[in-house]
Amino acid sequence: MNENYLSLNLATTRQQWGFAEAVDGCLRHGVTAIAPWRDQIAKIGLSEAAAIVRDNKLRVTGVCRGGMFPADTPAGRQAAIDDNLHAIDEAAALNADCLVLVVGGLPGSSKDIAGARAMVHDGIAAMLPHANASGVKLAIEPLHPMYAADRACVNTIDQALDICEDLGETVGVAIDVYHVWWDPNLAAAIARAGRMNRIFAHHICDWLVPTRDMLLDRGMMGDGVIDLKGIRAMIEAAGYNGPQEVEIFSSENWWKKDGDEVVRTCLERFSTVC
Repeated sequence: MNENYLSLNLATTRQQWGFAEAVDGCLRHGVTAIAPWRDQIAKIGLSEAAAIVRDNKLRVTGVCRGGMFPADTPAGRQAAIDDNLHAIDEAAALNADCLVLVVGGLPGSSKDIAGARAMVHDGIAAMLPHANASGVKLAIEPLHPMYAADRACVNTIDQALDICEDLGETVGVAIDVYHVWWDPNLAAAIARAGRMNRIFAHHICDWLVPTRDMLLDRGMMGDGVIDLKGIRAMIEAAGYNGPQEVEIFSSENWWKKDGDEVVRTCLERFSTVC
């Protein structure tokens, strides 16, 4: 059965609504799938967040985020692993489809990106037994190369899948169109992910031209240059028919609008341009 429908990543309304307000707003518009961030969960409390999810029969398409593994000391790397173990517990409590991993960039003054990627591999390997015991899938989210130094040294689906191949079937990918649309190997990489059954999440927004801020100026679907329907077709052909998760960071536009207007627009664009 094709169950493709919209999920709201709560980053999209983070300046308007907290966790409970965002759930109420989603339900007003018939949206029954969400993806919260850990700070939003912490603010309301994990037990309360879990109760809201359970009582409203919500699907949690992901918890954002784990990761940030590289550090320039063994103690720093262990602290990152410990934090990721807590993130697994949070994802398990919300019965999330996956814990999204933004893996981290170069530690300290390092210029060794291969070494940073090795730390990512080893960090995921260290958290994997607890994730498997908790029933939580781990979704590596490759980020655009502009973030390679500070946020994510894994920048393509293929790089993520190489890690997945080594670590097993419960480690997959979150495909965010904002980060991968430019990749000349995108079609082949998505097909590879499908053959491996490793597509755990599909995030959507748009790339604006011009983009005023590389982190905080994502576009609403249809306002930019990403071939959303084309990428969706690739992902569905690869076997993923789950929710498309709208994740928009927009400090000067959508974060300044009424939350209900944002959700209404997401639904309208989802039905017309995605």
